[in-house]
Amino acid sequence: MSVRQMLPSKAEGDIIDSGSELFQSHLHPDGLPVLKKAKGHYWYPADGPRILDACGGAGVACLGHGRRDVIRAVNAQMESFTYASYAHFKSKPVQELSDWLIQSTDGKMEKAYIMCSGSEAMEAALKLTIEYFRWVGEPQRTNFIARHESYHGTTIGALSVSGHHTRRVPFHSLLSPSNFHHIPACNPYRQRLSPSETDTALVARQKAELEDVFARLGPSTVAAVVLEPVVGAALGCVPPVPGYLAAMKAVCQRHGALLIYDEVMCGMGRIGGRLHAWQRLGDEDGDDVAPDLQTVAKGFAGGYQPASALLVGGKVARVMGREGRVFTHGHTYQNHPVVAAAALQVQRAVKEEGLIWNVKLRGYLLGRLLKERLGQHPNVGDVRGKGLFWGIEFVKDKATKEPFEPDLKVAERVYIRAVRVFRVLVYHGQGCAGGGRGDHIMIMPAYNVSRKLVAKIVERVARAIEEIFREL
Repeated sequence: MSVRQMLPSKAEGDIIDSGSELFQSHLHPDGLPVLKKAKGHYWYPADGPRILDACGGAGVACLGHGRRDVIRAVNAQMESFTYASYAHFKSKPVQELSDWLIQSTDGKMEKAYIMCSGSEAMEAALKLTIEYFRWVGEPQRTNFIARHESYHGTTIGALSVSGHHTRRVPFHSLLSPSNFHHIPACNPYRQRLSPSETDTALVARQKAELEDVFARLGPSTVAAVVLEPVVGAALGCVPPVPGYLAAMKAVCQRHGALLIYDEVMCGMGRIGGRLHAWQRLGDEDGDDVAPDLQTVAKGFAGGYQPASALLVGGKVARVMGREGRVFTHGHTYQNHPVVAAAALQVQRAVKEEGLIWNVKLRGYLLGRLLKERLGQHPNVGDVRGKGLFWGIEFVKDKATKEPFEPDLKVAERVYIRAVRVFRVLVYHGQGCAGGGRGDHIMIMPAYNVSRKLVAKIVERVARAIEEIFREL
């Protein structure tokens, strides 16, 4: 069945126009539409037709918009009390959420800190790592190894560990080059030495690259390796090849370093099958690839509150418990009860409605339709992803994989055409080919998306892409 055959008839309020004049009358001075409301899978601007949400902002709106059950849970908590200092009180929603998070990891993680943003959680992970090694008598471990074309947050520590060239450049003078080091990410589209290089050979090569950095720095000086199990905004939904995570974990264990997973974008059910990305990837590979520390955000509370968490594995948690250690860290809104109430209800809905399974099923469909519709396009270099987490990379030359010049802003052009003309919102980025070059868009609809909406998303996105490249 083709994408066009799967498309539903035009729903009331869905207008696709060949020009963008309908979009112009209610624009903020910076060019963005003024939003009136959001409901289900749609954004409703103050003027013009509704916009189909194919990315949840930045992969946030995992349940869509306007869920009354989540709103009721938030309101109920606010009626009870809105704020309780974590230093003075414990609260039921925070405790329930922490317990649930720990249980969701099959016992691999033993402690949780509830926070408000992914950057905040990553900053906490870096700080806890340093403190852990002081507790165990290894204060010389102050080096972190992350990956090129990675993005871990916008605070100074999180940005220092990030490898995203464009986002780092304005702040180089503030970042710490002596403690943060980078290796290539696992990007099979661009890193295979030849089309015949196997996954096993690629993993062996990347494992050796990591070993080389440990050797150069001195293995006893490395505190942690930091990576996204499935790379989000920096590369555009790139999953690792089988065996990669297990290889990275083996290097860390051999040298006594911690392994930190950033699942801010790819976690909490986004890649389907299991709640945490490392669980599904581990299941597929037959390996235990659990981390020592893990961050989650975005789909954690689905945008109903600004929520994130730092999960602490047994290796670190047991030292804290045995020695009575307290993490020297705290934010005013840490362990916020309203944030916890929202996240808890979002996760209850995900479980009760079987949405992790829906993500996997609709994800297979989304990937298949994108490849069928765009796989042969001369400027689509790669279509990759898992679950409801898919990226499309654009290239100037399909054979050589040469990216477009950054000044052309190809991904941004696709995004603008998609939202203004075809009324579908996608996430766009640059830098996936390295050094600030390479254009991609990301498609990340809500977990309860239907077959018909998946087909509608693919068709609208494809038409936007085709229009832009006809003009280029």
